[in-house]
Amino acid sequence: MSEGAVLHLKGRVLVGPDDVRDELWVIDGRVTFERPALARDARTVTGWVLPGLVDAHCHVGLDAHGPVDDATSEKQALTDRDAGTLLVRDAGSPSDTRWIDDRPDLPRIIRAGRHIARTRRYIRNYAHEIEPADLVAYVAQEARRGDGWVKLVGDWIDRSTGDLAACWPPGEVAAAIAEAHRLGARVTAHCFAEESLAPLVEAGIDCIEHATGLTEDTIPLFAERQVAIVPTLVNIATFPQLAAGGETKFPRWADHMRRLHARRYDTVRAAYDAGVPIFAGTDAGGSLPHGLVADEVAELMKAGLPVEAALSATTWGARDWLGRPGLTEGASADLVVYEADPRADVRVLAAPRLVVLRGRVVG
Repeated sequence: MSEGAVLHLKGRVLVGPDDVRDELWVIDGRVTFERPALARDARTVTGWVLPGLVDAHCHVGLDAHGPVDDATSEKQALTDRDAGTLLVRDAGSPSDTRWIDDRPDLPRIIRAGRHIARTRRYIRNYAHEIEPADLVAYVAQEARRGDGWVKLVGDWIDRSTGDLAACWPPGEVAAAIAEAHRLGARVTAHCFAEESLAPLVEAGIDCIEHATGLTEDTIPLFAERQVAIVPTLVNIATFPQLAAGGETKFPRWADHMRRLHARRYDTVRAAYDAGVPIFAGTDAGGSLPHGLVADEVAELMKAGLPVEAALSATTWGARDWLGRPGLTEGASADLVVYEADPRADVRVLAAPRLVVLRGRVVG
């Protein structure tokens, strides 16, 4: 679509869960629901329209071995875009991807800076690996580098016990979260295990990634504090494979990972029923490929979320949580068009008919 061209979208425009319009217009890169003077020259597309999808846990600039070059980062971002993901919360990356902000054809990224992990307690080449005495300083550093988020590694395998264990003493992590909040950033943490969760919530954390260790004891605390979770169920599906690979050396850990995997759907459904905010994230960029957001939404449905909640987790609700507009008057036209109604079958999300980013048709 050329500069200044008008796009007319008609059919069903899903502005929100309870707001469905018959049409919208894109003019000068912006959404409007008012018929423009140039309407007769518009390109008309019919279908089901959603705000650009959100992947709330993604890693552009990262692969299984660490940081990647710009060409690889570009391919990752394009794969997400072509799958309808137009807003990414990059939940930790050692690569500098600020150059993507200057590319109008690539998704918008909200960065959490680089992971902050305990020494030798995370994937090699991913994180700043530090000790608790340095946690506040590193959180402050990444809060300034990021786009309003900081990412901690809350638990990882402890070689001395052969199982998952929390990484940070409560006092240090509480001081670090307070410093991030003072600097205007929210804090999230990678957590698989049960015992790491309550201390992080008590310390004031804003979100937990994966959250496989939620139980009937901690779910009410999350609900009371409205601490969000991003379950990354497409990643949790790899737990049996991970367990098999590490069973010889760490049998306790392997058994724990299998148990967390076995109850993953029950865990997510119990969290949803309790009122815990849930958002869709794929954990792409580590061992998983990009472009999996439709698969993650389908996994949320398997966990028992109603279709409206599963869609909200990657559209209206996710954008509101991240402070980014959806299909509102005057907003940047970041949207996806589908052949069929995603409310009837979320698998439709895997095959966008049209992708519009910043008012331009890009896919």
